[in-house]
Amino acid sequence: MDFFIYNERLGIPIPAFNKEWDDYSKETQQMILFHWEKIRGSIPDRIKDLEELINEKQAMLSDEGDFNKSCELNSEIAELASIINDLWLWYRTNQDISEKIHM
Repeated sequence: MDFFIYNERLGIPIPAFNKEWDDYSKETQQMILFHWEKIRGSIPDRIKDLEELINEKQAMLSDEGDFNKSCELNSEIAELASIINDLWLWYRTNQDISEKIHM
């Protein structure tokens, strides 16, 4: 769909509009909202997958004796946590958009 672009870091498509929302027809708005609702619904599963990766890396960290490897694992965990935070922001910030589907 032309209204979304896949974000490699987040692992989901995100909105990428080339004009103002009100400049789209009502039909196009409904199509966009329907598609966004499907994407938005997948965010909790994506977060769960990332949380599992964090848990794996934390388990590796608890057994790691090499300082440099520990720093690398900590950095990876921090990046995964940052992605989760951004996903929650997309999920919550756009909740009001998703509610328009039901209006």
